[in-house]
Amino acid sequence: MEFTVREKIKELELKNKQAYAGGGEERLKKQKEGGRLSARERLDVLLDPGSFVEMDRFVTHRCTNFGMTDKKFLGDGVITGYGRVNGKLVYVYSQDFTVFGGSLSRTQANKICKVLEMATKNGAPMIGINDSGGARIQEGVEALGGYADIFLKNTLASGVIPQISAIMGPCAGGAVYSPSITDFIFMVKDTSYMFVTGPDVIKTVTHEDVTKEALGGAVAHSTKSGVAHFATDNDKHCLLMIRELLNFLPSNNLDDAPVIPTSDPADRLCEKLNDVIPDNPKKPYDIKDIIKEVVDEGYFLEVHDGYAKNVVVGFARLNGRSVGIVANQPAILAGCLNIDASKKAARFVRFCDAFNIPLITLVDVPGFLPGTDQEWNGIITHGAKLLYAYAEATVPKITLITRKAYGGAYDVMASKHLRADINLAYPSAEIAVMGPEGAVNIIFREQIKNSKDPNSTRKELTDDYQRTFANPYRAAELGYVDEVIEPALTRKRLIDSLEMLKNKHDTVPAKKHGNIPL
Repeated sequence: MEFTVREKIKELELKNKQAYAGGGEERLKKQKEGGRLSARERLDVLLDPGSFVEMDRFVTHRCTNFGMTDKKFLGDGVITGYGRVNGKLVYVYSQDFTVFGGSLSRTQANKICKVLEMATKNGAPMIGINDSGGARIQEGVEALGGYADIFLKNTLASGVIPQISAIMGPCAGGAVYSPSITDFIFMVKDTSYMFVTGPDVIKTVTHEDVTKEALGGAVAHSTKSGVAHFATDNDKHCLLMIRELLNFLPSNNLDDAPVIPTSDPADRLCEKLNDVIPDNPKKPYDIKDIIKEVVDEGYFLEVHDGYAKNVVVGFARLNGRSVGIVANQPAILAGCLNIDASKKAARFVRFCDAFNIPLITLVDVPGFLPGTDQEWNGIITHGAKLLYAYAEATVPKITLITRKAYGGAYDVMASKHLRADINLAYPSAEIAVMGPEGAVNIIFREQIKNSKDPNSTRKELTDDYQRTFANPYRAAELGYVDEVIEPALTRKRLIDSLEMLKNKHDTVPAKKHGNIPL
């Protein structure tokens, strides 16, 4: 019996309808009742209208164990393909929790690996929407092998294309390692979670009683562990934030940082900045007041805003060009560097360097945070990560010292000695081995001890030390600071420097790879 072309087209339409149905109407309804979008609705929000092209829509699993032969869904629990975000090509996968709980099969892994490989070959960002109960138990080691294949693809793509993970449901066990290799992780409050072992296992092994949300929810991972870079309010907010982030990123490691035209004048004076640094060097201020005053339209997309708040990182534009900003935050822990801040900043610096995004560093750091907790947990190693990241980076690096730059922290924060291209300082900058009080107590210990009025002598010596050393001019005399600027000129000088450095080319010695202190 022969079929007409019309009948074959109808068969195609029927199969498409089956694929679009996912795990069925009841399961889709349950997903929506939980406040979550379906796998396809998520792609509709993420991608430009009408731009999505699906691949492998009719693929099914090949498992024959445990009665699985009779349980097949077209697509097998993940939607893969490509589309556009603000006109930019991206590759995507979206796990469908309504099909076997989104569990990973050998077939699903193959689909994800295929788009990841295509994204890498074609130099386009990869966005993964994770909503899965984990490995498909019925497939055993085949499913585990599928995870490892994805991990390998993630690793090989790292530094070649931006990789973004959206956790929009459960992500547990081995499933967590693919997102953790990617560049940015977005989570949704109250509906997503990540952990290696769940509350039940933890209770059995360690007798700790903890909920999924407290253990691995969006708030926990965006404030305590630092695993998540963004904690969003709902599915739609999460997907729109990914679109916003992509506006700052090039498509791959060979493209330049994107430039978006701006009406904000490049030579705009920032008069407010002449009054932003307090006269009292011990008084805190918000470094974000400087960032937002300087960047285009005052818009700053902060990354990791809830984690290690003593350092601020994020993306902005200067004269239309994307830049990465790293800044000490004197309003939190006086801007000291600690373990978490060092890891947070180092990871961000390495991402910007991998994708040709110039780095602007604002420095107000009195040193590394002291304490046994910091030392015993490896502040030496973690601080070295940030040092290593800056030293290795070859993108344009511009550093501005707003106030304190003391000791080893001065070196670590993109100093001239770590190949920073332009180093600027405000007149309020204090560049020294340590603060005046500490220095005087060491250098003039005997003189103060033998003085008739130790307090008066200490104050006189401290004031003299501050005038002589705690200023930017000694460093400027040595060429470690290129220019001491009036704060009002900050925006103009940063843009001047970026323009001068736009054709910069620097290299590192030929090698397989360095051995960053991990």
